[in-house]
Parts: sequence; structure tokens; C-alpha cells
Amino acid sequence: MKYNSCLTLIYTLLLIGITACSQKELSNTVNRRGEKTAFQTSSHWKPVTDIRADIAIVYGASDNEKMTFEQRVQSWCDRGYITHFMTGIAWGGNYRPYFHGEWDGVEHWDEGQVNRQGDTIWHGSRGSTPYIVPTENFLRYLKEVHIKRVIDAGIDAIYLEEPEFWAAAGYSESFKKAWKDYYGFDWRPQHTSAENTYLSNKLKYHMYYKALDECFTYAKEYGKSKGMNIRCYVPTHSLVNYAQWMIVSPEASLASLPNVDGYIAQVWTGTSAEPNYFNGKLAERVFETAYLEYGCMEAMTAPTGRKLFFLTDPIEDREFDWPYYKQNYEATFTAQLLFPQINSYEVMPWPDRIYEKLYYTSAHFKRGTGISGSRNMELIDPENADKDKKELIPRFYSTQMQVMINSLNEMPLSSNKLSGSHGISVLMANSMMFQRAPDPIEGYDDPQLSNFYGEALPFLKRGVPVKILHIENVSYPETWADTRVLLMSYSNLKPLSAESHTYLANWVRDGGVIVYSSRDTDPFQNIKEWWNQGENQFKRPSDHLFKLLGIEVNPKEGEYICGKGSVYVIRKDPKEFVLNENGELDYVAIVKKMYEERANAGELVFKNNFYLERGPFNIIAVMNESVSDDPYHAEGLFIDLFDNKLPVLTEKTVKPGEQAFLFDLNRIENRKRPQVLAAASRTENETRSRKSYSFTTKSPLNTTNVMRLLLPAEPVKVDITDSNGNRIEEATWSWDALSKTCLLGFENNPDGVNVAIKW
Repeated sequence: MKYNSCLTLIYTLLLIGITACSQKELSNTVNRRGEKTAFQTSSHWKPVTDIRADIAIVYGASDNEKMTFEQRVQSWCDRGYITHFMTGIAWGGNYRPYFHGEWDGVEHWDEGQVNRQGDTIWHGSRGSTPYIVPTENFLRYLKEVHIKRVIDAGIDAIYLEEPEFWAAAGYSESFKKAWKDYYGFDWRPQHTSAENTYLSNKLKYHMYYKALDECFTYAKEYGKSKGMNIRCYVPTHSLVNYAQWMIVSPEASLASLPNVDGYIAQVWTGTSAEPNYFNGKLAERVFETAYLEYGCMEAMTAPTGRKLFFLTDPIEDREFDWPYYKQNYEATFTAQLLFPQINSYEVMPWPDRIYEKLYYTSAHFKRGTGISGSRNMELIDPENADKDKKELIPRFYSTQMQVMINSLNEMPLSSNKLSGSHGISVLMANSMMFQRAPDPIEGYDDPQLSNFYGEALPFLKRGVPVKILHIENVSYPETWADTRVLLMSYSNLKPLSAESHTYLANWVRDGGVIVYSSRDTDPFQNIKEWWNQGENQFKRPSDHLFKLLGIEVNPKEGEYICGKGSVYVIRKDPKEFVLNENGELDYVAIVKKMYEERANAGELVFKNNFYLERGPFNIIAVMNESVSDDPYHAEGLFIDLFDNKLPVLTEKTVKPGEQAFLFDLNRIENRKRPQVLAAASRTENETRSRKSYSFTTKSPLNTTNVMRLLLPAEPVKVDITDSNGNRIEEATWSWDALSKTCLLGFENNPDGVNVAIKW
């Protein structure tokens, strides 16, 4: 049965006037408050998930049994939220009518991604929704049924998330047709050779690049016809994660699309807990991996000026226990704050599952046992595992979490630099994804993306704030800012164009330093690509770069002077630096020498920690497996923002493997001004006089608030009332004379709690 657009249009118009009006009324709020914090939800507004970020990103344009899409949007508007829209471009439960033939009378199950065994790759349970091969017909459905409806509802920001094509896919009839159209010759099964793997993944990359371009072009043009400026964003995992999980996505190439306004960096425990190798050991390294993932996304967008939101998640997709979630949330949250030029955040996805779903109360799994790549950790007590208690989010954790996300509303940009020796960058390219495959490739092995981690972890673990440099961005002068030594390898990636080598060579001649680590013997060196076609007849892509630099082809290990700069060639694959115990020592020594003596970048200092100041916030991370086991010791006057009681401290010790998030009371700009310093709620309607301070504060129902306020003097009266003016008898307050702060405690309410203080 064909989609009944007439009936839908009539039904939608009954609601559009309300929604668009509400959006217009919110325009003053948008201009005043900005769009700094966000969350995504497929649900309507509920008192238990009213987390008070700036933006509610409403997920999916379909109706459900309770509400239409427009009513869901309106429910958030009514509570003062800016509303945006998100849906998947590679999967989505909202697309079932398309696959079942309810849109055009034809079923479309053949457009799902299919693996070598002939099985459809499902998003979720078997028979639900497949991962999609983005055909022209599907894109037309997505535009006409979903994107158009969203714009008609008055929403001017659209997020098409996770353009994902699995490396294991590539066997469906729709993909075979796309292959013939793109390459001009018949499809080849990818598992038969390295070249076919590369060609298959390169096509997947192109298909979602084209799909996003087409959908965003439509959105902007249709919005323009209605007098709207539509903004288009891509929520996506990092290149680090997609390459490790064997998923192909456009990533950095999207920066060249004028229709892409920005990204959400989808980094969370689920991605950052993916095990990797260091010093011969496979383990979860959540903080370090998160740092590299956020850094990868920041480097992808910074040269282009596109907006970037950093995502964190207090839990994750997979079911673990609350202590594990808390530990990893602190690690990823800390990592995101170490990038002082980013201050827009998606504070959480799916608040419904965070606040309303049961998880294990205490440690249920043995830490460090899920290192096979599947993260299926061993149970602590297998015989009694089914008796382990589950509960809703503990009050101490929801309070801490809300303190953390509310701090993001106040997180400033900063010109301060992360502690450590700057100037070392690691080269990445989208083609990292092209060399990933679930089936073994003769002559090639890169366990857990070790060729990448082999370059980055030896320095990150030594307290060096390594950066990522995307080869797709080398034409932007901003890309090269702060890079003195570039670590690169063509073992796990290949340059997509000869032009990129021109920029690399020019940078070296002007004084840059490259440390190139690769045996250059992997089978992907021999695929038919630009470096061995036409006028270029090189056996290896690196030989083209070396020729431009005046170095002999296939050079032996050693240093080569090139103009004002130099290149050091190491004839090992980077994976060897981390797969073997102490395998990185010679590599680190060479890079240190090149950094200090050739780049003249100063001493390359090694330590086991990172420290950054952003406004009044201090962010600290201390690593294990580093140059020492010493803790980091901070002295001053702080509020501990990772402690749900918000204690005032004069010192804080951070052990290896731990992080800290502190509010520095000695860096308050105006100490005479009464103000909320930290809270598990969001404050509005503040009023100040010489002897009083009052405000309203809101946060989800069934959570406990804690607030620390700066006041000129100890209060003589504190009134805490609900939205109806009734006194909240259970509310508490206490005074800390050392910091001149008042600590409040009471139950949260999304309708607001009123606080009035006199002194």
C-alpha cells in the first residue's frame, strides 16, 4: 500500500502551527542561551528525564501509539527546550514501513547489508531493521517521508547519525549493482584478495558520502523554499573506533561537503573500552582510548571551523554494573575536557535507559577479562549470577552525574594548553577503514588496530599530549598548527591522492620532521591505485613521497635531511612497538632525539599525568603503565565535582588509573557576587540584592540535588519551597567558613524548587 501523503499532510498540519509557533517563541531563548548542551531521546518529555540541557534532539520522525512526532516535539518545547531532530541514515526502526512495502507497495529487504554467508546484518534482533545499502530509492523515501516532515514541523537542525557500512558486508545484490555502476566492471568478492577488500570498502565509503550529500542538499534546499536555514550535522563514531570495529564511514571527507555544518563525536564507554595492546598486553584503556578518539574528531573538524559536540554516556549499550559505568564515565568525561577549544556537548544519549532501566548494583563482572575483542567479561560468581541485584540508577550516581553535566553548561573555551610537551602528531586517513576485514588477508595482520596504537600509545602513556593529523586535511594551513614531528606509517593506511604528498613534502622542506615507521611489505601496497598507475610507477606509495623529498625509493632505516627538515625511516611496522613487551623503547628514543635535535621543539618531557585549567575548573588524569606510579597531588581550595557530596578540599591526591574534576575556589572571578558554583540541577531566575539571593532550580524527578553556593556571609535564613510555595521540610543546608560557601540538599523537581537566602 502506497504511503498516504495526503492524509499525513492534513494530520500534520493540525499540529505544525503549534510546533512552529513554539519554536518561534523560543527564538529569544536560543539567542540568549545558545546551543551548548544537548541530549537525544526518542521519547516525549517526562518528569524523570528532564535533565535541563539546552537542546532536546528528538529521535525519529514516526508516530507511536501514544503521540505523533509533532506532539513529541511539542512536549519538549513546552518545557523550554530548543528542539532538533536526529535519525539514523544506515538503520532505524522508523524505516520498517519501507522494508515491509508500505510506502511504495514493494518490499525492500534486498537493500539490507549482507555478509559472506548470505546473512543480513541486522541492527538489533534478527528480523528487525537491517543495516542499509543506501540506494536511490531508500534515500528518496528518507527525504520525502522523514526529512520533509521534520522541516514542516519547524525544526531547523537535522542530524543523520552513524553512516555505517560493515566491513563484513558487501555481498548483497544491491551492493553488487552499485559496484558495477561505480567501477564499471563486475563485482568481486572482497574476501578473495587485499585489493578486492580495499575496493569494496572504498565503495562503501563513497556510498555514504554521496548519501549524506544528497540528503543534506535536499534538506537545505527544501528549508530554503520555506524561508528556513537548515543546519545539518553528522553524529559519528571516531575513525579510531570505526577502523577498530571494522565499520566503513565517510568521516574526515565530509569536511569537504559545504552542506555539513558539524558533527557529534560519539565517544563513550562502549567505544573507549575496546581493548588495545600496549607493552605486550591486551587490555581496556578507557581514558587513553577516549583521549585519542576525541582528539581524532577534534583534528577532523578544527581546520574547517565546523561545529563539534563531544558526547559522553553515563552508561553504555551493553549491560554491565553501576560501578563499572561510573568508573568509565569519569574516564571519558575527563578525556573530553582536555580539549579546551571544544565547549559544546551532548551530555547523554537516551536518558530513558539511564534513569528508568535496571542494572547490576554491585560489581557483577571480573574487570579485565573481556579482552578478546568481544568484551564478554567473566562473571564474578557464575553459580549465583542470576541472583545478583539490579536497581535503578543509585542516588549517589545520579547526583554526581547531574553535577557533571550541569558543569558543562558553564564550561568555557580556554587558551590554556594541556600540560606536557606539545608538537607530536600521528597521521591518520580514512583508508584505515579500507584495510579492515573480518576474514584473514594473506600477508596482513593488524590486531586491535595495533599499527595505530603503536604510534600513539608510547607517547600518550608518557604524558605527551599527542595530536591526530588527518591526511584529508593537509591542504588547510590550520592543520599544521603545533605539529613539529609527524609520526606516520603506510602499514595500516594508504594516501588517497598524490596531492597530499605535495603538502607533506613542502612541510618537511620548511622545517618539519617526519618519523616514518613501516616495513612497506603489506599486500595493500600492491593494489591498483594512483601510485602505480599512469605516470606513477611506484611499488609503494611511500616511494612517491620519498622521491618528492629527494630521498631514494625504498630507503634503508636511518635519517635523511630534506631542506630545512628531516625524515627518519624505521623499518618496522608500528604494531611491533606495542605487541611486544618494551617494544617501543627504541622508537621512543628516536622520536625524542628528532623532537629535541631536529625539530628544536625543546625537551620532550615524560610524566604519568595530564593537567588542564579551564576557567575555575581543574582537570587531572593520572595514568598507569607509565613512567612512574606516583600519584598527582594538588593543593589549594577545591570543590570535588566527582563526589556527590561536593566536599570542600584543601588537597586532592589522584592515583594512577584515576581522574579528578575540581572547582578551584581561588579562581572565582567575582567573589563578592552570590552564585551557584556547582549543582545537580540547573538554575534560572536568579535575583540578587545586598543582603539576599534567590533563584529557581530544576532537575529530574526521583533524583537528589546537592548545591554549593558562594555567599558574602553565613545565611541567617534559608527558605526552600516547591513550585506551589510549600516549604520543603526535608531540605538541609550547612555553612563552610573556610570557603564561604553554603551547601544545600533537597529532592529535585522538574517544576522547580525555589531557594531564597538572606544574610
